[in-house]
Amino acid sequence: MTTKNHTNFALLVHTCDRYQFLYPGFSAFFNKYWDFTIPCNYYFATENLEVEIDGFTNIRSGSGQWSDRLAHLLKHDITEKYVIYFQEDMWLNKPVDPTFFTELFALIETHNWKQVKLTSADVYKTKATGYEVQGFTIAELDNAASGYLMSHQVTVWDREFLLAQLPANEHPWRNERKGTKRLKQLNPQIYQVDYFAENDNPAINQNPDAAKRSGYDTISQNSALNPRVLPYIDDLMEEGVKKFTDNRQLITDNRTYQYALDLQHHYDNQLTHDGQPKPRKDDIFKKIKNWLKGK
Repeated sequence: MTTKNHTNFALLVHTCDRYQFLYPGFSAFFNKYWDFTIPCNYYFATENLEVEIDGFTNIRSGSGQWSDRLAHLLKHDITEKYVIYFQEDMWLNKPVDPTFFTELFALIETHNWKQVKLTSADVYKTKATGYEVQGFTIAELDNAASGYLMSHQVTVWDREFLLAQLPANEHPWRNERKGTKRLKQLNPQIYQVDYFAENDNPAINQNPDAAKRSGYDTISQNSALNPRVLPYIDDLMEEGVKKFTDNRQLITDNRTYQYALDLQHHYDNQLTHDGQPKPRKDDIFKKIKNWLKGK
């Protein structure tokens, strides 16, 4: 558990219990690349599971639909004014710069910005604001020309503003789709900076010096691992071998190495994160046939 700091910023990892298999990987690479001197309070939110994640306080939302669970956390567990939103399948792959975040936080507080997207996507159409942080241009979205104004990529949100984007009983895909329509009507100022390369997406702004760009991969798709997990598996295996070499520990007893083997097994067999075979997708004709048979 972390000690709560006097800060207006929280970093929230929003998870579901069914994806518990991903927690050790998220933790390993977050702790490898994040700098915990960044002035945040760190929360790892499960549904009902009690877990211990290095550097994080475990909070729990209870079961329910995606928007209801997130709203519960923001109403009852997180009191900080701003929230950096992560999910458990976003695994960091490059170091983060604490100076970038402290300077960005100061700008956000000074100007009371409601949403700052920290990733790049070609659906965002932007214009420079004149602000710059550590070589990164702070841009503003052209809301009418941009897509996915509501997205669940890494973003700094004003907590109350995020709460207002969470109607009851919305699953994540509906929330992004309908939430984007709602935000287009509302037309708020939305900011964006090319700090995280998500899945190697290139920067979309002119950045004077973006050498310290960080990044992450979304290693989950349709409840199973996708090919982006493979470099992480290699990294964990190398770390497991290093621990074996340093400690003369039996490699079969090494949890890091064993977790890498488990990830490889899930990937090779396309198991879901709870260890089940991926559901077979019937084609439309099979669905009609099953419907006629009352299945």
